[in-house]
Amino acid sequence: MLHIIKKTLINFFFFSPLFLISDTKDISIVIHGGAGWFTSMTEEEIEGIEEALNIAADSGYELMLEGGTSLDAVERAIIILEDNPLFNAGRGSVYTSELRQEMDASIMDGSNLNAGAVASITNVKNPIKLARYIMEKTEHVMFSSKGAEKIAIEAGLETVSPSYFYSEEKLQRAKNKIKTNSKKGTVGVVALDAYGNIAAGTSTGGMTNKMPGRIGDSPIIGAGTWAENGVCGVSGTGHGEYFIRLNVAKEICVLMKYEKLDVKKAAQIVIDRLKSMGADGGVIALDENGTPAMIFNTPAMARAYKDSPDYTFVQIYKDN
Repeated sequence: MLHIIKKTLINFFFFSPLFLISDTKDISIVIHGGAGWFTSMTEEEIEGIEEALNIAADSGYELMLEGGTSLDAVERAIIILEDNPLFNAGRGSVYTSELRQEMDASIMDGSNLNAGAVASITNVKNPIKLARYIMEKTEHVMFSSKGAEKIAIEAGLETVSPSYFYSEEKLQRAKNKIKTNSKKGTVGVVALDAYGNIAAGTSTGGMTNKMPGRIGDSPIIGAGTWAENGVCGVSGTGHGEYFIRLNVAKEICVLMKYEKLDVKKAAQIVIDRLKSMGADGGVIALDENGTPAMIFNTPAMARAYKDSPDYTFVQIYKDN
């Protein structure tokens, strides 16, 4: 009975105009769609990326305004980007050297440090859904390849055929052994909800022409994704091997937690360290108050931020 009363009160306040005015001031969401050069893009592609980021930010934010959690917002926003072929995640995932997709994803709940991740999956439409299912419905954190795909089927998640991922451009890049893709990037989301909970998630198709079985930082908790209430949430994008070696996502939160640095300073220090190691990349982050950091050492990082109902910041290059 107490649980029902509590839920009723929460629903009342969330749908109350007074609550929306006063108690949602810290609700915020920050998104990335990959860091890199984003060269040779048509105006249509640029507008498509910006529109997708805007839609994802608006959708995740509105869900939290309606009482949804930061986990809900992270999952919803990433699904929107996974379904968009302009990004290197889900449908837009690039080809490996064996000319197929191997996708990675992770999600983390800052309220209890619970996490779920998948690696090297080939036929799951939305890897972030599977990552969340693993976090909430199993006693484990990470599954890979056939084991992860078996769980997806058992969970009733949508699987797809190789044709779903087809792109002549991506295919030719893989055949020509081009290891980078200047147009499409890993996607990630960090959100802070009205309950004060931070969540983060990341999803990727990895590197073009990567060796089969290669796993980057995106599914590795602490490297590509981290969330911890009262400190920060982080999602990274870039040269995954270096993100793993530096444990980028958690390192930012460690600097904040123990060195008492603000989120932008902490993120800048870690990205500068990446650059000194010869690695390209960027991060998005939120602190416990919803203050964002969107730091990168490349000419561009597709990114968006929203902390109010009537405005969404969206930008790709350093200077538009």
